[in-house]
Amino acid sequence: MLIRFVIENLFSFGERKEFNAIPNSRLKTLEHHKYNICEFDVLKTCSIYGANGAGKSNLIKSLELFQKLIIKEKIPSRLRDSKFKFRSSDEDQSQIFAIEFIQDNLPFYYGLVLTNDKITTEELYISGLGKNKDKLLFERKTNNEGISNMVFLEEFEQDEKSKVLKTVLLEDFVKPNEPILKLLSNRDNQFLVPIKKAYKWFQDTLQIITPYSRPIALAHKIDLDSEFKQYAKDLMCSFNIGISELMTEKKKFNDFFGEDEKEFDDLIQDLEASPKKMIGLKGNNGDELIIVQEDGEIWVKTLKVGHIGKQNKAVLFDLDEESDGTVRLLDFVPAFRSVISNKKVFVIDEIERSIHPLLIKELVQKFSLDTNTMGQLIFSTHESNLLDQKIFRQDEIWFAEKDKDGSTDLYSLNDFKEHKTIDIQKGYLNGRYGSIPFLGNLQDLNWHDYDTDE
Repeated sequence: MLIRFVIENLFSFGERKEFNAIPNSRLKTLEHHKYNICEFDVLKTCSIYGANGAGKSNLIKSLELFQKLIIKEKIPSRLRDSKFKFRSSDEDQSQIFAIEFIQDNLPFYYGLVLTNDKITTEELYISGLGKNKDKLLFERKTNNEGISNMVFLEEFEQDEKSKVLKTVLLEDFVKPNEPILKLLSNRDNQFLVPIKKAYKWFQDTLQIITPYSRPIALAHKIDLDSEFKQYAKDLMCSFNIGISELMTEKKKFNDFFGEDEKEFDDLIQDLEASPKKMIGLKGNNGDELIIVQEDGEIWVKTLKVGHIGKQNKAVLFDLDEESDGTVRLLDFVPAFRSVISNKKVFVIDEIERSIHPLLIKELVQKFSLDTNTMGQLIFSTHESNLLDQKIFRQDEIWFAEKDKDGSTDLYSLNDFKEHKTIDIQKGYLNGRYGSIPFLGNLQDLNWHDYDTDE
């Protein structure tokens, strides 16, 4: 579970800001929206509201870049150009990431400081969650000359074999512009086992869906897992958008691409090198092609969507023939399955994009009211219909708003101490909580001043 995320000097975040999923202990509404893990309460849902350009998507972009930095072990090019533009030259230009989370019933705090394309500080602790002292797992510092030093937990530092490992890591593996969380998680050392859990959270537990995401390996999942296929079909059919079936079209590699294997030698080598013996590609029409090795054969799988037409006849369509809204809903099929039945953290930017307001409200409300969920759902949205205290606790509603210096501020509805019966949708649209577009100048705009046609 995500507990808190802190950023500074990134996109529209100038000053250090914190987003968190920590419930207010005084609020007694929707008690089932709190997970108690490690004797600590965490909220299962959070929504983030804000006007266009306020910075709510920047919060999710920052988390996505942070994840890529850790998993790919290099600083993303986009991160190098993402500093807060209004920061004065005499201010510290370092970028700060810090995150607190729980993985496999163990709480962690992990932080990074980036300065001039170097990771000047990287640290991982077992978090005391504010009740106990944090326990150091490792700390890495890099000086101006690019030389790194590492300090580990006391047991590691006192073990002779571990001392040798530390020397080898510093001499041969640690680079000033690369994080070492993944590197350490791959070491076979008894004192570094908790680091494997921390890395697993970034690699597996955290799932980020952007407005431009597409279903990943959905055709493969539907082909192999009949239970998942039935769930996906039932969910999509329940939306009443004309879908009657989800199917996987499966062809042998040569039948799909032709007989000239040499043209695809690199592709086959990539497949064989893949740990899961599976790779994804984009077809000429934009559909996802899943190339997988099964039973000694190489197969190409594509997703087909069935609709009922004249004379009750079912016809299959390619994914690129479907509406943006239908494809967006397909994004959510594995997401909602996982977030309900697994301890996954799904972070979705613009959850309502291309989807009817009543439909997205029904989806979110179903998750909200389900008392048997296991995962965490965090999303940004403009959809005011979701601002309902029957769906969200006040501490689950966040706002993003630009201050006078152009920096994004983050705050919770919980800060306003509203009564549990108040109409928060009306209050939001009336500007009670800020974080909405200011339309005064638009009302004064005279359209015809720009009309040059004679």
